[in-house]
Amino acid sequence: MSLILNQPSELCLRAPVLVRCSPLHSNSLSSASLPQTQTLPKFIYCADPCRPQLARIMVRRDGDMIPLDFDPPYDFMEAPELIGSTNGWITSLVDGRVCLYTHRGKRPDHERIWLPALESLPLCQAQVVTNVAMSSSSPEEEYRVVAVKFLGPQLSICQLISRRHAQVEVEGIHIRISNPCFFSSPVMYSEKEDMFRIVGSGGHLVGSWDLRKHKDTPKIQRLQFQNLPELSKAKRELLYSCKTSEHLVESRTTGETFMVKWYKRTSKTIERMETKALMVFKIDEEGNAVYTQDIGDLCIFLTMTESFCVPACSVRHMRPSRVKIMDVDEITIVDLAAQKWN
Repeated sequence: MSLILNQPSELCLRAPVLVRCSPLHSNSLSSASLPQTQTLPKFIYCADPCRPQLARIMVRRDGDMIPLDFDPPYDFMEAPELIGSTNGWITSLVDGRVCLYTHRGKRPDHERIWLPALESLPLCQAQVVTNVAMSSSSPEEEYRVVAVKFLGPQLSICQLISRRHAQVEVEGIHIRISNPCFFSSPVMYSEKEDMFRIVGSGGHLVGSWDLRKHKDTPKIQRLQFQNLPELSKAKRELLYSCKTSEHLVESRTTGETFMVKWYKRTSKTIERMETKALMVFKIDEEGNAVYTQDIGDLCIFLTMTESFCVPACSVRHMRPSRVKIMDVDEITIVDLAAQKWN
């Protein structure tokens, strides 16, 4: 099982500190303590900086995410350094600043959020962004926290306050991550933990970061894989030949956390890659990562820059324990229960 299990690097464990999405001196409850619902975002942008001609825009329509059925305006597709999307906001890197904006179909006007100018920490770079994660999608939210994950050691987090549609930086930090297993992984915002989280390469460690503390020593959760499937020789050789990435997904409706291992390999057309397998693990608070083909009445939407989980009954054409993959290379649905490993 060395294909699934690799030895993680050693890191010191520290107590968690929460990302605060409310004023620092507010007595209101955090969003993590309130009942949550989760719906499909308005937009999902699937991008590959090396292959901009393959970019896809998925829009919420008729209870599902479907490809945009018209040619987007030039300024939308040709924006410098398009990154992807988060919570329905398109993200791009323009002149050293991250811009988040909504797109309103054929209408040229956007609602924009500009983050402060980026700076590189020593031995880091701030030109190639892995992805961006936002704590809330609502423009009416007065307080929001945004994390920018760069390729390599740097993670930048800032808190924004909205007053009459003006975006003001309240507090920001730049973090140099010491463990290389997190260097190429995307960041996600956890409503349950009220923190930004990154799963390390190989899926053995999950790091959680806070706005004010945990700069060099994040909260670390070590995962213990259980109930691993028995692989046939042919399946094992196939997975060994694949590019593998790990993605954290959280259900706001059930409070469950899943890790998806995504196996992709070059297709027959050479220029594209296609999914060969998915492995889904349910993660509990003790760090048990239990392989499962049954995620209840939930379905997962999987992209390279953001992934999310919603009740299957809320999505047209989706059934429980399905994963809808939306990528520049493919749009497909995987039935977890139908996957065979031997």
